[in-house]
Amino acid sequence: MLERLFADCVLVVHLLFVVFVVAGGLFVQRWPKLAILHLPAACWGAFVELSGWVCPLTPLENRLRHAAGQAGYTETFIEHYLLPVLYPAGLTRDTQFALAGLVIVTNLGLYAWLLYGRRQRRADDY
Repeated sequence: MLERLFADCVLVVHLLFVVFVVAGGLFVQRWPKLAILHLPAACWGAFVELSGWVCPLTPLENRLRHAAGQAGYTETFIEHYLLPVLYPAGLTRDTQFALAGLVIVTNLGLYAWLLYGRRQRRADDY
């Protein structure tokens, strides 16, 4: 029972991490110091997708589910939980590159927007 609870907690943390990787730049606008956590997280997310690695949270969740007597899954977290929602077909290498590109482009755009706005405010102060 406890293992299942821990597995569910890992699942929630994993999902929140993915959301933070993709959209954390929006939070950085409100709390700029959060960039110290977001930039490495976004780099890690892009690296995992580009390299084809499996995030360490996926095997941890699987081990906990097996210990709880549940079936784990053989896919990655994205393939198992997010891909069925976003894409009806299985995860391909091209899709992984597209997801990594989405993370990179979204965050570069958000940070460029934040920096531009900060420069504009400084210019207006003078």
